[in-house]
Amino acid sequence: MLNANTGRVYVPPVQSVPAANLLLAALPREDRQRFLAGCETVELAFAQVLAEPGEHICHVYFPTHGCISLTAQVDSRSSLEVGLVGDEGMLGASLLLGVEVAPLHALVQGAGLALRMEAPAFCRELERIPALHAHLLRYLYATMVELAQTAACTHYHVVEARLARWLLMTHDRARSDELHVTHEFLAYMLGVRRVGVTKAATVLQKRALISYRRGHITILDRAGLEAAACGCYGAARTAYERTMRR
Repeated sequence: MLNANTGRVYVPPVQSVPAANLLLAALPREDRQRFLAGCETVELAFAQVLAEPGEHICHVYFPTHGCISLTAQVDSRSSLEVGLVGDEGMLGASLLLGVEVAPLHALVQGAGLALRMEAPAFCRELERIPALHAHLLRYLYATMVELAQTAACTHYHVVEARLARWLLMTHDRARSDELHVTHEFLAYMLGVRRVGVTKAATVLQKRALISYRRGHITILDRAGLEAAACGCYGAARTAYERTMRR
């Protein structure tokens, strides 16, 4: 896996009181307060590893700022990002299925804050709060849809469109137009050669959608970037919103 010097997206830690996690904010007030009483606020450090495939899950995380990258190991040398978790989601959802080991590598891509709860306590709360269990099952379904969409996107779409999609997904969670990320890291996330990322980023920059300089990307035209992205970005976002509003 890449280390802290390889250029992952960096969002400065937030020092103020954490904002709401959207999953928890959607719960009935009494249920939300009960659940939050058992959580602690923790700082997610840039490049911190929160889970490894096959390892026992000790905590669940509900980010309130920043984001967590989920990657699958392709072989001994390569990995591919298959999902992102920000304030719209949680890490540790496999516990809902009774599975106590992590399925993917989870790494902090954007530093920030999260609400954390020990796994045994979380499982007890699932039994005590039916609304929480039902709501998180819908989130788990939305996550499965996103994973499937990412698999199809990786196979069928060109690097330029996939890069635009990745930037949009990261932009959604970073809450900032400024992203610090190298071509090496983008190649790692997208599962392509570095030269492919360079060409794709150059195209987006020539279209004045982004500005790229020495590992620093600025989103200049959000609407234009959405037009340049493949349909997978909008499809996954629509599926999430449709599923979670029920």
